[in-house]
Amino acid sequence: PLEILTVPCLSDNYAFMAHDAESGETALIDVPEAAPILAVLKERNWNLSHVLLTHHHADHVQGLGAILAAHPAKVIGAAADAHRLPPLDIAVAEGDTVQVGSDVGHVLDVSGHTVGHIAFHFPDSNAVFTADSLMALGCGRLFEGTAEQMWTSLGKLAALPTDTVVYSGHEYTQANGAFAVTVDPDNPDLAARILDIDDARTRSEPTVPSLLSLELATNPFLRATDAGVQENVGMSGADPVAVFTEIRARKDRF
Repeated sequence: PLEILTVPCLSDNYAFMAHDAESGETALIDVPEAAPILAVLKERNWNLSHVLLTHHHADHVQGLGAILAAHPAKVIGAAADAHRLPPLDIAVAEGDTVQVGSDVGHVLDVSGHTVGHIAFHFPDSNAVFTADSLMALGCGRLFEGTAEQMWTSLGKLAALPTDTVVYSGHEYTQANGAFAVTVDPDNPDLAARILDIDDARTRSEPTVPSLLSLELATNPFLRATDAGVQENVGMSGADPVAVFTEIRARKDRF
């Protein structure tokens, strides 16, 4: 499996590096800023071979120029987003694959936060890089896509093996937890997770990545089919897309 590092960037972003020891190839997932990424590459003496871009927002791509100046690498991103991403060497869509060393990543269309947002799932490494689609205890705000699109995207991610590790794009988990208890107040797994999150943040430790099994048990945006959550938002028996829409609207106002 790939060795994966979490690299804090900006005030609350994360980039990730996935390194294959046998081949020496290293993939960078998203580029919020160059300096901390360059520092890790130098410290590890890793050569960058791939840059995987999840979506076009500046806080995920703006460090790319400086990275490529120091480490020429193949830039891979969504064909559907190519018109507003930095220049791509390889344009991909759902069903395509990306190879890093001997590990093969599968491209998923996870539109919702943006249209053309993609995720990269590396099953042999039990890893999925979701950026601002599925997040730790949350999901991205719907800037471009519809609630139905995001619910479909989250469904694809929720269907992955439960031991998959979710590498998402931001340190929003503590705030997400404060919201989650308003729609899922009787969830003991959520209560325990919030205590763990608070403890980690007290020590300035990242709460990303997270296990998919934990997201399924505690993330309100994955729990629109849960009877308790539906009851708490006054929508018992409602269509899950409608329940998800209500939860997302409440988070937007929170």
